[in-house]
This record gives sequence, C-alpha cells and structure tokens, in this order.
Amino acid sequence: MAAHAKFRLRSADDLRAEAGRLGLDIPYNESVSVLLEKAPLAGREIPNRLAVLPMEGADAEAGGAPSEWTRRRYRRYAAGGCGLIWCEATAVRQDGRSNPGQLLLTERTLGGFAKLVDEARAAAKKEWGPGHRPLLVLQLTHSGRFSKPEGTPRPLIIQHNPHLDPLHGLAPDHPLVSDGELGAIRDDFVEAADLAAAAGFDGVDVKACHGYLLAETLAAHSRTGSLYGGPFENRTRLLLETVRLIREEAPGLLVTSRLSATDTVPFPFGFGMDPDEPERTDLAEAKALIGLLVRAGVRFLSLSLGIPYWKPHFGRPFDKPVPGGKVPKEHPLEGVARHLRVAAELQRTSPGTAVVGAGYSWLRAFGPGVGAAMVGAGRTAVVGLGRGALAYPDFAADLVRRGRLDPRKVCTACSLCSYLLRQQKRVGCVVRDPEYKNAEGAALKGPKAR
Repeated sequence: MAAHAKFRLRSADDLRAEAGRLGLDIPYNESVSVLLEKAPLAGREIPNRLAVLPMEGADAEAGGAPSEWTRRRYRRYAAGGCGLIWCEATAVRQDGRSNPGQLLLTERTLGGFAKLVDEARAAAKKEWGPGHRPLLVLQLTHSGRFSKPEGTPRPLIIQHNPHLDPLHGLAPDHPLVSDGELGAIRDDFVEAADLAAAAGFDGVDVKACHGYLLAETLAAHSRTGSLYGGPFENRTRLLLETVRLIREEAPGLLVTSRLSATDTVPFPFGFGMDPDEPERTDLAEAKALIGLLVRAGVRFLSLSLGIPYWKPHFGRPFDKPVPGGKVPKEHPLEGVARHLRVAAELQRTSPGTAVVGAGYSWLRAFGPGVGAAMVGAGRTAVVGLGRGALAYPDFAADLVRRGRLDPRKVCTACSLCSYLLRQQKRVGCVVRDPEYKNAEGAALKGPKAR
C-alpha cells in the first residue's frame, strides 16, 4: 500500500508509469470511440456507453418533489449527451429520507417527477435530435440507519453493528426494524416503482449499496430468527422480493440495482467480507447475488463499493477528504484499480449482465481512456461518472465533439460535494459551477473551495 498522493498526472504516459510503479492494473486506450457507439442494454438501445451515476443534490422542495435546481441538474445531464442517466436517490417513504432535501416519490410529488422527465427528454432532443434518447433510471431508496427525514437522526436499523452503531450514537437496546415493517417498506418500493413508471422513467434501481436499508439486510449475519437475516437466502430475500414484485406490478419497467459488491465492514457485520479473514473482501456472495438477480429478471447493474461514512476513500478515491476527515493510507490509484478489478471480475462471471462501472472521476481527463480500455476488453459494459458528472455535466458532449475532456472542467476530487451533503446543504460543484456558487454563497462559507 503506497502513501496517499494528490493528482499530478500530466499525460497518459504519466498514468501508465504511476500505475506500473504501484503495481496496478489500469488499462488505457488512446481512442475512446468504443464509448461513443450505440449499445444494447437490457433489450433497449442507448446512444452511447457513458452514464451519469446518482449523486444527491439535497435540493428537493419541502414535500420531496424535484425543485428547479433538481430539474436544472437533469436538463444539464441530458443536454450533456450521456446514453444512460441514473437519477439520484429518491426515498420511497418519509421516514426513509436521508435529509430534508432528499427527493421523495409519492402521489403528491408525481407531477414534479413527470416534469423532470419531460424536461430532461426535451433537453436531450433539442441538443442531439430526436434519435438521441437517453435511458432514464430512477434510484429508489430507504436510508435505514442513515435516515434523517427532518434533519436529525431517526435510524431504522436491521442489526446492531459495533463498527457502525457508534457513528450514530446508538444505544445497545436501540430497537431493530421488525420483519413486518420490512415487508411494508418492500411494498412501498413497489408502489414507488409504479409511480416512477407513470412519471415516464425507463427503469428503477432498487438501491442496495452504501449501508442503506436494503444493503444492510445483505450484511445482516447477526439478525437471527428473522426472514431477513442470518443465512444468505434470508439476507437476500428483501431485495429479491422487491425486484420480483416490481416486475410483476410494472412489467414494462426495467428493474436494476446499484450494489456495493463489498462494504469493507468486518465480517460478520459487513457484506462481501471473508468469514475466515474478517477484514478481507470476498466477492463470492456478490457473485451469487447477481446470479439470483439475473434469474429475477435484472439485466444490468451498477456497481459500487464501501460505505461513505465508514471508509469514504474505498468507494470515492479523492485528493482531499471532507473537512475533518482522515487522509487514507493508500494512493487514490489503488482505489481506482480496486473499482476496475471488481467490475471486471463480476462482469467476467456474469457475461449476460451489463455492468455499469464506477471509480473514474479521480482520473480526471484520463478517465475515458481507462473506460475505453475496460469496455474494449469486455471488462465492463458502461462507464459512469458520479462526482465527475456533477462537475462536468457535458463530459459526453466533449468526448463526442472533441474526442477528449477539457482538463479545466473536470472534477478536482476535493470532496466538497460530499461535505455539503453531510451538512444537509444544497449540493453542487463549488469549483466548476459558478451559477451554483453564486446562488449558494452563504451556504459555502464553511470550508473554502479547494
């Protein structure tokens, strides 16, 4: 494990040399043409193999409907030219919101989501013509132990966890969510999926990553006497039931999931960890789960890693941590390589399932070259940016028109967007979006833009 370092790469040769020095497998192609081709995805065709990954804006209206700021974000993404737009985490019920600004999909807010879809499609059509139709997927979530619907913690936990409970100050007798309540939450996911279909989304993501409620059921080894804990069959039950019920209720809607293939919390309190070496990652259960999801009708998946509040660098390699956060004891390229390795392994073992890969934002302008090499080698099907797209919503357009990204527009991996979300402030890119910075100046007087 090498020491942490900030981004200093000036050329693809620098990237190759640094990867070689660190002993990392980070492929690179000079041509990004493979990313710009039309591609099949779950029986549909997407305009290219580039995706916007879900990044919360915490800017919903009071009732949970998309605000003008929310819709502006998706108009920019759609005009930016990506073939797949994975819309941000949207709670399926009030007590599952991670903050008061998180989106909430209900009958009352349905019109706002339909407006978001209409405006995004219109922006894409205006910029790229009627033949360009990005796939729109809405991420559905319940925040579980990270719920703060009114701004203060109201955790709903699946199991007690000696590693995560201290983050929330939970008492040893804090109650667990009952099986009956989990069944009700499952039904809320299904109802929200119906509403997403009515709003015009192409698909929904049953979110199972980053330690939120469905992800925590996957890790619930210590939850005994429950339909949703203990053995693998029970821990995967809630996610699989939800997927199957959505497919029955809304057969025309694509159903997928964003998974944390491993969350790094030591076994038996984390998913994707080795029972024999509790702090070592193990992809065996992730592979088995993907097989079950495929049988349930899932044809594409977005992969992530870790829990942002536990080891944030594991999922999001950065130059600087959030203010007050720790600098990790690894080079960010090690985090990038980890993402690539996991995506390639799961794509190899699930060849009929399109893997949407992540972890490219830290690479700045070199991310597309790495992504092109991954896609060209069959190691992933679609390349996505989360923080990178927030900073650079038209990155796909620049690749199409110029064949490369503009280094002056890329994400700087400064972690300020993560900081703003944790502070329950409206999220945007402080560095690259002057309209956001001007409007939110008062909210940004904490840390300076770095």
